[in-house]
Amino acid sequence: MNVTPAVPVTTDTLPVPGARLHYELRGEGPLVVLVGAPMDARSFAPLADLLADEYTVLTTDPRGIFRSTVEDRDQDATAELRADDLARLIRHVDAGPATVLGSSGGAVSALALTQAHADLVSTLVAHEPPSLGLLEDREELFAGSEEIIATYLAGDPVGAMRKFLAQAKIVMPEPVFQQVFGGERDAQQIADDDFQYQHMMRPTVRWQPDFAALRAVSSRIVVGIGEDSAGQICERTSEALAAGLDVESVRFPGDHIGFAGDPAAFATRLRAVLRES
Repeated sequence: MNVTPAVPVTTDTLPVPGARLHYELRGEGPLVVLVGAPMDARSFAPLADLLADEYTVLTTDPRGIFRSTVEDRDQDATAELRADDLARLIRHVDAGPATVLGSSGGAVSALALTQAHADLVSTLVAHEPPSLGLLEDREELFAGSEEIIATYLAGDPVGAMRKFLAQAKIVMPEPVFQQVFGGERDAQQIADDDFQYQHMMRPTVRWQPDFAALRAVSSRIVVGIGEDSAGQICERTSEALAAGLDVESVRFPGDHIGFAGDPAAFATRLRAVLRES
C-alpha cells in the first residue's frame, strides 16, 4: 500500500501586542497565507499540505482561539487587530508580499489587512466574508446576530447555532447537525465558542470595507463564492463586496467551507485563479 508522506510542518509562536499567535509553515516558494475566523489552522491543514509543493504556506490560529492566547479575554478581536496580527506574521516570516486567502471571518481579517497594509499583499482572495453591513437589510441582520449572541450567552449553544444557520440560510440535515453540534464540548471548544460569540462575531459582521481605499491598492482582489452557496447570506455579502470593488466574483468548489470539504478541488481552482494574476 502506497502512503503519501506527511508534509513537514514548522510550528512556532509570535508575540504581538496583547497576544501570542500560534502559526505553522509548510513548503517552499512564494508565500500563501490561509486564514479563518473563528476557524483555526487545523481547518486549513489539508489545503496547506496540497499547496506546499509550490508555495510557502502560512496558517495561524486567530487571536483568542485555540493555541493563540490573549492577555485580556474581555477585549474584542476586531478586524483591525486581526489584520495587524497578520501583518506582523507576514513580516516575521520575511517571505512577502503574500497571497492571502481569507475565508468567512478570515476574509474580513484579510480585507482589513489589505486595506491597511497593501504592501504586504500581492493577491487577496476574500472567500465569502459575512459583511452584513453591505446589505440593505443590515439592521434586521444585525438584530439577528445580537439574538444569536444572546442565545449563546443564555446557556443555549445548540440553539444559538440553529439561529446562526437559519440566518446564514445554510440548510443542514438534522442527523448531520446533531453529529456536528449535538455532542458534548470539551473545555477548549467551550473557551473558543465563548470568545467567538462574545468578542469576535459582532466586530466581524459589522466591519465595513473602505471601497475607495481598496480600489486604490495595487493588490489584486478576488472575491470568491462557493458554487454550492446559492441563496446563502454570504453569497449576498460577497456579491455586494464584488460590486463595491467593481470586480466580478469568482466561483470556487463547494460551499462556505469548500476548502475543507474538498481541499483537492479547491486547491486546483485556487492555483488556476492565482495563475491569472
